[in-house]
Amino acid sequence: MTEDKLSKIVSLCRRRGFVFGGSEIYGGLSSIWDYGPLGAKLKKRIKDVWWDTYVEKRNDIVGLDSSIIMHEDVFKASGHLEGFTDSLVDCPHCKKRFRIDKLEKIGDNLYKCGHCDTKIDSQKNKPRKFNLMLKTNVSATEDEPYYGYLRPETAQGIFTNFINVLNSTHKKLPLGIAQIGKAFRNEVTTGSFIFRMKEFEQMEIEYFVKPPEADKAYQYWVKERFDFYVSKIGLKQENLKLREHQKDELAHYAKSCTDIEYNFPFGWSELEGIANRGNFDLTEHARVSKKDLSCFDEETKEKFVPYVIEPSAGVDRTFFAIISDAYNEEEVNGKVRVVLKLKPSLAPYQAAIFLLLKNKPELVELAKKIFYDIKDKLPASYDDTGAIGKLYRRQDEIGTPLCITVDIESLTDKKVTIRDRDTMKQERIDVERVFEYIKEKVNQNK
Repeated sequence: MTEDKLSKIVSLCRRRGFVFGGSEIYGGLSSIWDYGPLGAKLKKRIKDVWWDTYVEKRNDIVGLDSSIIMHEDVFKASGHLEGFTDSLVDCPHCKKRFRIDKLEKIGDNLYKCGHCDTKIDSQKNKPRKFNLMLKTNVSATEDEPYYGYLRPETAQGIFTNFINVLNSTHKKLPLGIAQIGKAFRNEVTTGSFIFRMKEFEQMEIEYFVKPPEADKAYQYWVKERFDFYVSKIGLKQENLKLREHQKDELAHYAKSCTDIEYNFPFGWSELEGIANRGNFDLTEHARVSKKDLSCFDEETKEKFVPYVIEPSAGVDRTFFAIISDAYNEEEVNGKVRVVLKLKPSLAPYQAAIFLLLKNKPELVELAKKIFYDIKDKLPASYDDTGAIGKLYRRQDEIGTPLCITVDIESLTDKKVTIRDRDTMKQERIDVERVFEYIKEKVNQNK
């Protein structure tokens, strides 16, 4: 994988309506991105698969949707107000600001500027701490402000609602609480497309267990989440690896942590982290809020504070990994064919219907009948705006697994031509069999 591939992916995403620059007509904002029509569809597919796998199909995990703006004391308890900082250094030449741990070290106290390659002496240009939290005024008036914060992770809303969920659901441990939602970090070192953003979306589970069961649960979730990316998302296993954190890498609250890394176009980096957070979170929230967040063990007749195993995934990074994994260039008849070989169940459209002759009313009627019959049951697209080669190219680039062409012969033989995205093989089938054919093909690759 190369940076050239990254630029091609960014170009394709913009050209085909997956991802646009945020506030683009006003010059854009650094590391703020908007998802276009196809990007919104793919994001929803990702979230639906995750939610269906862990909330709808399991009895030990429930869902939550907590608020984005949270009380200042939440982040005092979590440690974010004091400890959620980056060490930033300014380049003396171009004046741009960088996280010092992301710069190339070229000598004792010397670093290379990530923009203009100027040498930065960290003794002369002292790194400074900057908090990544985004503050907002939740007061009704400007002259008497009352500040809250945009959450930097969805986890804290789960911790503060733990007892509410436990009491309202009447469930016993182990119990997982799952949430999908936006989080915000005032990142300075940004870039690499949607890999690191100031506004992003997370899919997190906080899995509460009795302390003696924590290690076993942690190992379970590491394997479970790795397998999810291969079996449910369709990423190539050779592009994934596990990396366990060393002791000096662990967050202050973590007992252990493993990253699932993906081989992005710019290299290997974190796709998801699975952490054993111990009982730090509930203990601290109980201390600051002065509320009892412990559980009662019926067997030992003792109270205890649960340990938490946290599989924390990013929707945007999963999206990026899926596009990167699916992107292919193939030479066909001396020309380069760009194709997204998406898992069919994740594709924005699972089928596209083409009409070759728009001036035949009876052909238009047949094509639209097929389209609406399919669209009622699965995601489909209708396109009659170009020659067949151009139509195929559009659908290849957005990952549509099957294309159905209605031609003049369809009026007499009641058949259509179906083309497979990956093999480009074509098959003539009866009109009445179109939906079942598509359904069978998609289900084969679920």
